[in-house]
Order: sequence, then C-alpha cells, then structure tokens
Amino acid sequence: MKQKLQFESAWDRTIADKDRKEIIEVFRNTEIKPKRISFTPLKQAINHKRELLITVLIHNSTQEDFTFNQTNLSYSKNNQVMASSTFYLPSLTIEKGTSMPWTFIFPSYQKGNNETYKDGKLFFNN
Repeated sequence: MKQKLQFESAWDRTIADKDRKEIIEVFRNTEIKPKRISFTPLKQAINHKRELLITVLIHNSTQEDFTFNQTNLSYSKNNQVMASSTFYLPSLTIEKGTSMPWTFIFPSYQKGNNETYKDGKLFFNN
C-alpha cells in the first residue's frame, strides 16, 4: 500500500503555501516504517501561554485507522523527557496508509529556552 499525505480539513483551509510545500517535501523524503504509527518532527515552539507546541507528521502505515484516545505521548531530546501528556482527540483520525501533519500542545514541560526543544523526538508512553 502506498502511503498518502492528507491534511486535516482546518489545516487544509488555513495552512500557508510555504508551510504546505515544506510538509510535502518532508513527506516525500521520509522513509516510513512499515506496520506502525510513527512521527517525523517538523517544528517546535513555545506559544504565548508558555505551552510547548510540537508539530509532526503522523504516519499510519498499519492496516487500521488510528485515533488518539487517551494516548500518552512524550517529547524527548538527548534521551531526556522534556514533556509528557495524555491526548484525547476524538475528531482526529489518521486513516490506514496515511500521513498527516498535526501539532501536539504540551501544557506543562521542563522550562528552558526554545533552542532546548529543537531536534527532539515524539514517542508513545506505554
């Protein structure tokens, strides 16, 4: 099955052309691991509420659709967990064989400068 790139409807309506092109380029150049849910980092930022925003491409290369139903995720850099949270996103479904960009918002995290959060990775907590 060939992996396809899809944008959630609100993203599709509002994303800047430059950002869309960057996401398409990352998608085309990513080797997607078979039969799993995986993440490709895109951006990290701190918002005005001092929350950590982690934007990734979510890849669902499984044979089933995937939803975030009480899903525990962490963001780490250099094997140090910087943020963890539980996500319940009933309206977000990543169809089988689909990759989709998404931003996860971590309300509490280890405070540091914004540079600290670059080049980290998002992963599932079991």
